[in-house]
Amino acid sequence: MAGADEPDWKRKQRLAEIFGDVEPSVTRDEKDESAPGAEPAAEKWLKDQVPPHHGG
Repeated sequence: MAGADEPDWKRKQRLAEIFGDVEPSVTRDEKDESAPGAEPAAEKWLKDQVPPHHGG
């Protein structure tokens, strides 16, 4: 069993070996999944839902 004087990095490494990497280093909202200048899919979908008589 690990002692109280175990370094934090060692504890994290040991837990990652058991449970896997549960926290990604970069979350989905931090990633730039689109090409530069491209409109995000959710934004495009939202704009596509505007009725024609509301203008675009």
